[in-house]
Formats: sequence, C-alpha cells, structure tokens
Amino acid sequence: QVQLVESGGGLVQAGGSLRLSCAASGRTSSGYAMGWFRTAPGKEREFVACIGGSGGFIIYGDSVKGRFTISRDNAKNTVYLQMNSLKPEDTAVYYCAADRSFASITRTPQYWGQGTQVTVSS
Repeated sequence: QVQLVESGGGLVQAGGSLRLSCAASGRTSSGYAMGWFRTAPGKEREFVACIGGSGGFIIYGDSVKGRFTISRDNAKNTVYLQMNSLKPEDTAVYYCAADRSFASITRTPQYWGQGTQVTVSS
C-alpha cells in the first residue's frame, strides 16, 4: 500500500503561482511513477502531469504545458507541481497519484491522494 498526502493548495489571483506537494508513505519506492490529476466542478477528471520513477520521463497535459512543472525528490518521497501563470480555469481539486507502471499513470493509477483545492480568482 502507498499513502499519498497532498498539500499546498489555496486561493491565488490569476497570474499567480502555487506549488503543490505530495508526500508518499507506506510501501514506497523511488521506482513508482507519480502524477497529478484535477477535477473541476461539473467536469471530468483531467490528467495534468506525470513523472517516471527516476524523473527521466515527464508528460504534461496540453492545458498546462509551459506553465506547470512536475518534479520529484526521491530522498523525501515527495513529488511537486509548480504552477505558474495560473488561470481561473485551473480552479479544481488536484489529486496526486502513483503507480508502479509509467504506462498506467496517465490513465488508471493504482493509488490516489485525498486531493487539495486550488482556487484561482479573476
């Protein structure tokens, strides 16, 4: 089992920045792929970004490319999502996810956090 706890959400004005963190515990492994998803009110879950176990493979969703950066610190079992140039449409609950397989992390990750709210005001 892997437990994931997100932090860093909050309220920010459009154009501002936030950094989300996701701390992993339990049966952790630096080999796990990690990712971020978000769910906005009335919308389906959206893939945001993912990173491979060693940090060498990274994928971003089209809507966040060039604005968000995913990274990880395996020594701390933590993955980060730096969000810059935030827009009101980025408002959502952001979820951290983990999976042994990089192929699965963008679609059906095995482990999920509880989510953290990000609200961007116009």
